[in-house]
Amino acid sequence: MSTFTDMSRINVRGGDGGAGCMSFRREAYVPKGGPDGGDGGNGGSVILEVDPQLSSLIDYRYKHHFRAERGTHGQGARKRGRDGEDLVLRVPAGTVVRELDAETMEPLYEIADLTQPGERVTVAPGGVGGRGNIHFVTSVRRAPAFAEKGEPAREHWIELEMKLMADVALVGMPSVGKSSLIARISAARPKVADYPFTTLVPNLGVVRAKDGRSFVAADVPGLIEGASEGRGLGHRFLRHIERTALILHLVDVTGGYEDRDPVEDYRTIDEELAAYAQELAERPQVVVANKCDMPGVEENIARLREAAERDGKQFFAISALTGKGIDGLVARTAELVAMLRAEAQENESQGWSESGAVWERRRERRDREVRIRREETAWRVSGTDIERMVVQTDWENDEAIDYLQLRFQRLRLEEMLLKAGCKQGDEVRILGYSFSFELPTSDAAPDDSEDSEDMTDTIMDEPAVNADDADATWDEEE
Repeated sequence: MSTFTDMSRINVRGGDGGAGCMSFRREAYVPKGGPDGGDGGNGGSVILEVDPQLSSLIDYRYKHHFRAERGTHGQGARKRGRDGEDLVLRVPAGTVVRELDAETMEPLYEIADLTQPGERVTVAPGGVGGRGNIHFVTSVRRAPAFAEKGEPAREHWIELEMKLMADVALVGMPSVGKSSLIARISAARPKVADYPFTTLVPNLGVVRAKDGRSFVAADVPGLIEGASEGRGLGHRFLRHIERTALILHLVDVTGGYEDRDPVEDYRTIDEELAAYAQELAERPQVVVANKCDMPGVEENIARLREAAERDGKQFFAISALTGKGIDGLVARTAELVAMLRAEAQENESQGWSESGAVWERRRERRDREVRIRREETAWRVSGTDIERMVVQTDWENDEAIDYLQLRFQRLRLEEMLLKAGCKQGDEVRILGYSFSFELPTSDAAPDDSEDSEDMTDTIMDEPAVNADDADATWDEEE
């Protein structure tokens, strides 16, 4: 059984954050020492990192659950808890990472597309450690008797999909000679036999032309009519063609055992590429007539050449068995790959290059979003940052609950709810807590002398009108 794996789903969870400490300095001859509770340590994160030595996702074929280390709790005397260790998972270059819906296991959005060696993305951030009570001292709150809890890390499923990083893809019907060709022009040693679907996994080979240029070629398992809809084996590997700059379309001019028409085969594969992704049909393509050493194929070669040139594609007649025409094909392929590489580098230099920092900024932007939706009997507020405020609150401590209300005021959550249509007395839910929304009669604004914190981005388009006086009272759900 093959060990090649190009698709996997894994469950990841960062480590929980440690709780902050509520403590006061107690020393002889030091009256009123004040708060000195230390912060909890941050939980470790689960991180994906590109390892150029890997060629498949086989490491995730049998193990599907990964957990990072939790942070430890803070202590008195301002001692901070230890951060949990990150868990780094190695993946091959060309891995696309997607978030999955927990119920349907369908992809929700793309987290990252990892293509460069050493590129990283955090897929399960560790929980933030709770702050000790030393952080909540203000001019009016001299002895805060509360601290934050550590944030529990979120557990979720992600999908890993590997797409081969090759310059050239060899495509065609089964048994047209793709494996024979890559074995002749490179050091790859794929299985070669005279029956369909001999190749069950993609094979990579480095090809060097006589002028010193080189390129990476991928031998993709044979396609058949209907492959884009799931027929045959090739549909599983169409994804590996997406990243290639050039397609070498091999056609068996003998017609094979089924005595197929070479021109019809050529048209069939092009139609399947277009059906899978129209962009593939527009990809630069060279048509290669293979097995030209066989007798009685001159007419088929001429017909195929005419069809290819009519479509504006270059044409080569070769024999992977004898080596006829191979040098010319390799030289021209290397030249085309060099040209396409130069164009890609120019476009990348003029455009916006994705990197690990970009993926992190995207994740942080998603965390800042506040989403409000109407449920049957209540309003549901969700979002990573605002949910973090709730779970880090000690609901047994009145001071901690008052501080959470102040944070909501700074966040202008009341304005967002008013804009969404929330009215006096409506129920508002965040995680497992239920709050009753009320509008105060006073014009009191939040005390800006309190310790500052970053504002959270929202998905609301504009602020609500006349919402400056909004306030809310909060009752914990049973």
